[in-house]
Amino acid sequence: MRAGDVARLVVLAAIWGASFIFLRVAAPVLGPVLTALLRVLIAGIALLGYLQVRGLGYGNVGRYWREYLVIGVANSAIPFLLFSFAALYLPASYSAILNSATPLFGALLSTIWLAEPLTAIKLIGLLAGAAGVALVSGAGPVVPDAMIGWAVAACLTAALCYAGAGIYVKKRLAGATPLAMATWSQIFAALAMLPLVPFAPPRAAITGLVIANVLALALLSSAVAYLLYFRLIADVGPTRATTVAFLLPLFGMLWGALFLGETITLSMLAGCALIVGGTVVVVWRSGR
Repeated sequence: MRAGDVARLVVLAAIWGASFIFLRVAAPVLGPVLTALLRVLIAGIALLGYLQVRGLGYGNVGRYWREYLVIGVANSAIPFLLFSFAALYLPASYSAILNSATPLFGALLSTIWLAEPLTAIKLIGLLAGAAGVALVSGAGPVVPDAMIGWAVAACLTAALCYAGAGIYVKKRLAGATPLAMATWSQIFAALAMLPLVPFAPPRAAITGLVIANVLALALLSSAVAYLLYFRLIADVGPTRATTVAFLLPLFGMLWGALFLGETITLSMLAGCALIVGGTVVVVWRSGR
C-alpha cells in the first residue's frame, strides 16, 4: 500500500472504532431503535445528496432496489440495532473486540455457501477466534450476568449479519456501484425500522451531547466512513480494505479508555489477540 492508503486505513479504523463510543452515549438515552434509525436516516440523506453532487443520479435504484433492501436490513438495520442494544450493557471496547469476529464468520459462511474448503489451518484459526470471544466475554471490568450474555450474543449476531451480507453482495450485487449501494442500503434500513418507532420512545431527556453523538455516528461513522472505505476498495482492492477489522479493537479500547474511562484488562487484551490472530490465519491462509 502507498502511504496515503495506509493513512486512510488507519483513519477509517479510528472512525469506526469511535462509533462504539458514540453508541455508549446515545443509546442509553434514545434507546436502540431511535439510535439505529437516526444513524442510517441521516447518513442515507447525506449520501444521497453526495450522489447528486457527483452527478450519479439515483444509483440505478430501480434495478437493484430488492438487493439494496436486503443489504439495508442485513448489513445496517439489524446489526446497528444489535450494537445499540449491546451499548446499554457492554463497554465500547467489548463491542469493538467482538465486532472483529466478522471475518471469522465470513470464512465459516464461505465454507457453507461458496464451497470454500475448511482446511485444518482455517479450523485452527476459527477455534482461536472462538476462544478469544469466550475470554473477552468473561473478562473484567463487567460482571457476567444474563444481560451481559445477551449483549455479547447481540454483538456476535451483528458480526454474523455483516459476514452474510458481504457474501450476498459478492453473489448478487457485482454490477452495482459501492456508493449507490451504501446510499440506498442506509435509506432502506431506515424505512425498515420506521414501524418500530412508536414502540420505542426515548428513555431519558435528549441533551446537546446526545445530539452531537448521533450526528457524529451518522455523518462520521457511517457517511464519511463509507466514502473512505470505497476509496480504499478502489485503490487497493476489497481484500486489503477489509484489514481495517484488525485495527478496530485497538481503537475501540483506546477511545473507550480515553473518553469513557473504561478499564482495559489483560484478559481483554489476550482475547483480542486470539480473535485478531485467528482472523489473520483464516483470511490470509484462505487467500481472501
